Amino acid sequence: MLVGDDGDDLYARLKEYEGRPSTVAGAGRDPVNAPMIRHWCEVMGDTNPAYTGPDAIAPPTMLQAWIMAGLSPHTGRARPYEELLALLEEAGCTSIVATDCEQEYLRPLRPGDEVTYDSVIESVSPRKTTRLGTGYFVTTRTDVRVGPALVGTHRFRVLKYAPTARRPAEADRDRDRSSERRPRPVVNRDNAGFWEGVRAHRLLLQRCADCGELRFPWLPGCAGCGGSGWDTVEACGEGTVFSYVVMHHPPFPAFDPPYAIGLVQLAEGVRMVSNVIGVPYDKVRIGMPVRLEFRRYDDELTLPVFRAVAG
Repeated sequence: MLVGDDGDDLYARLKEYEGRPSTVAGAGRDPVNAPMIRHWCEVMGDTNPAYTGPDAIAPPTMLQAWIMAGLSPHTGRARPYEELLALLEEAGCTSIVATDCEQEYLRPLRPGDEVTYDSVIESVSPRKTTRLGTGYFVTTRTDVRVGPALVGTHRFRVLKYAPTARRPAEADRDRDRSSERRPRPVVNRDNAGFWEGVRAHRLLLQRCADCGELRFPWLPGCAGCGGSGWDTVEACGEGTVFSYVVMHHPPFPAFDPPYAIGLVQLAEGVRMVSNVIGVPYDKVRIGMPVRLEFRRYDDELTLPVFRAVAG
């Protein structure tokens, strides 16, 4: 059955699931603990002293980390959520993609806290047509507790959709066009200054006006002191590969795998993700010195990349 064959009738059936549980009496696999907090802060480059020491708290943005199931199969879904997904599958919505999440923090989590959670199907959107295909946005709300106290709320939204069918000739034309156009960066009011700098071949880092801490990516406030004022410092362009991955799959028309993606530590101390060029992908190594370049991909897009330094 094609999506929308039954028009509003399908949507009405989906709406009946709003307010019904998607997870009941879930429990975090581990208590809140210092090693996970340390790993998170190291990866994020977050040096806030509130996350270390005997009175440490967990970064609020780790809220979902304590309740995620990991790579194991889903075993805690409630029957109504399984029924909702099955109804969408039967309607032809066989694909799914996560779109966004929202979190609200009510009190900090601390090492030793044991979290529990319940999730509810909060809303199902009317039928939507996107570039991926036609389907429905499903939003779940998860309430996270320590004992009886609500500590945070996590809303997660997915699009369950039927992929757009294309004729072979159309797919070939799209593939040809895509090979010439890399994905566009998302430019918003918080990072517009960074992209203006890139267009001028300048790599600009934010500097907190209160404590002087540099930060990347651009954010509306300082993670160190909470200050909202800032100016910019231009990076010198020197750095080293802090970590890297080699992308083999999935293939994207605008890219030519395999290729190396590096987490580069700049001389100024902050880290950023970009391509490592100038050496074969299998020769990239942690600690390799790199130097900033600006590569123009088309008339609209210039991106910062890092070239391996000889020797």
